[in-house]
Amino acid sequence: MTTRRTIGPEELDTLDLADPRLHAEDELSAVWRHLREHEPVHWNPGTETAPGFWVVTRHTDVTSVYRDNTTFTSEGGNVLETLLAGGDSAAGRMLAITDGDRHRELRRVLMSAFTPRALQPVVASVRRTVDRLLREAIDKGNCDFAADVAAGIPLGAICDLLGVPESDRAHVLSLTSSALGSHDADGTAADAWIAKSEILLYFANLARDRRDSGHADVIALLAGSKVNGFPLDDDEIMLNCYSLILGGDETARLSMVGAALALVEHPDQWQALKQGDAGVDTAVEEILRWTTPALHSGRTATTDTEIAGRPIRAGDIVTVWNASANHDEQVFYDPGRLRLDRTPNKHCTFAYGPHFCLGAYLARTEIGAVLEGLRDLVQDMEQTGPSKPVYSNFLSGLGSLPLVLK
Repeated sequence: MTTRRTIGPEELDTLDLADPRLHAEDELSAVWRHLREHEPVHWNPGTETAPGFWVVTRHTDVTSVYRDNTTFTSEGGNVLETLLAGGDSAAGRMLAITDGDRHRELRRVLMSAFTPRALQPVVASVRRTVDRLLREAIDKGNCDFAADVAAGIPLGAICDLLGVPESDRAHVLSLTSSALGSHDADGTAADAWIAKSEILLYFANLARDRRDSGHADVIALLAGSKVNGFPLDDDEIMLNCYSLILGGDETARLSMVGAALALVEHPDQWQALKQGDAGVDTAVEEILRWTTPALHSGRTATTDTEIAGRPIRAGDIVTVWNASANHDEQVFYDPGRLRLDRTPNKHCTFAYGPHFCLGAYLARTEIGAVLEGLRDLVQDMEQTGPSKPVYSNFLSGLGSLPLVLK
């Protein structure tokens, strides 16, 4: 029931890979395959309102750029939206767009909240939430898996970590859904800007309330920590909460929805999971590869260099495309086939190198809990209506997926 127009490499010269509609409505597998084979470092021309950028598509080149945050910095922005707009004002203050010593120190502070031991209470809560939401969906019969199941899982976990009151969580979810993408093809940059501004304002107020409050959450952790000998100010706390809420909610949620669709569309793999022929751990990694919820990541070249023999100038925008690297035939056997027992599975879904996803363990746990819940509680799944994509050049996935769980 999911219909996408297939784009061939002959249309490459007409494509703008910054266009959200392209990723939401079209199938680009043939384009990515052509670029990997014939033009692994491709120039996407600029428009009247935005500069051009490099498109890196092979797994080996993608991981090489991820690994080298000296030559390819995140501090100009790490997604096309901010890079094409001239940079990100939060550079040097928000973990995701900070490099060097400050990045290492800030990451060290935050990592203490994301260790398996520290996350034990959150993981237990995730498992209870998954069980409750799946049972409710089964009792209900027809459900929207995106809204009725997946939406409540990662948001609840990250809100637990940040100490967001239960009464505010539906509002925060609606904002995060609009900040990096849209469920509507006509969503505008102004809509996203308003949502981001509201998230920032919300966490600015929360950060002020939490100073010296005695709370035991990530906001309190940030408020009580020093980076390079200096305490974090309210703006820095606000920006890092903003980053955690977006990163912790959107990508895991989209992978969960994509997992449900993948199991519906690949009944042999659904049976492999149910019968134990594919373990949950390997299934999680394959779902992360298959869904690739973060299409790309962006960097800025700090010096003249080259990638795969292609000269790159200082100041050039360089985008690495996980959506392509995760289907690279040089790394993955038969990458166009879903195989829940695939191993090894060196996907780039969590990035690589210094900016490897802080919440990878939590995301894996959340997706694993959903797969376990589907395996143990659901006998059969059927799609009952058309799915609806998220419109974004950064996020990939579905904002709506009507299913009946039996």
